[in-house]
Amino acid sequence: MKKTDERAPPRDPSRDPLRDPWRVFVSVERIPDTGLHREIEADEATRAAIAEIAGLREIAYVRAAFDLKPRSGGQVHVTGHVQARVGQNCVVTLEPLESDIDEEVDLTFAPVEQIPELAESEDDDGDSAADMTDALEPIENGVIDLGRLASDMLYLAIDPYPRKEGAVFEPQITASDPEDHPFAALKSLQVEAAKPSSKPKRK
Repeated sequence: MKKTDERAPPRDPSRDPLRDPWRVFVSVERIPDTGLHREIEADEATRAAIAEIAGLREIAYVRAAFDLKPRSGGQVHVTGHVQARVGQNCVVTLEPLESDIDEEVDLTFAPVEQIPELAESEDDDGDSAADMTDALEPIENGVIDLGRLASDMLYLAIDPYPRKEGAVFEPQITASDPEDHPFAALKSLQVEAAKPSSKPKRK
């Protein structure tokens, strides 16, 4: 029997399954007041799909551990870590290398209808709450997608310019030919003018 907290939400045509290959749903209404701990790990097919999206050579593993704690107003505080080992190529030597990722997660999810309301409201200090809404993630169709969250954190943690230890980019510098110098032609004319004439002198 399928667990209730893993049921998929109604299909949203705006969501591209090719962009979100890792889906692990948690129903907000099923999270206990004491909180919920979830550990997830992507299978081989999912890792391959994520690697293709991220432009990686491979992903040896990617796993995540989350703690979900309900808050007032239907919000959920999510903390945890995303760990992975990804295969890339050094941007200097083009040699294969592996990078370990350990990304911390600390986010608050809120019902979609709350986010614009918070953006328009003001806090007790009189400051705009827009900054607060920047830290809020939407709860869509009553669920939180931990798979997508883990994927997004992984994408953000990937080094776009990986280098092997000690690899240094050294640009090729070609010494200029002295004959190509802009004053080389003038200098040659001066040398020619200074040479004694070979014509015999008239008596």
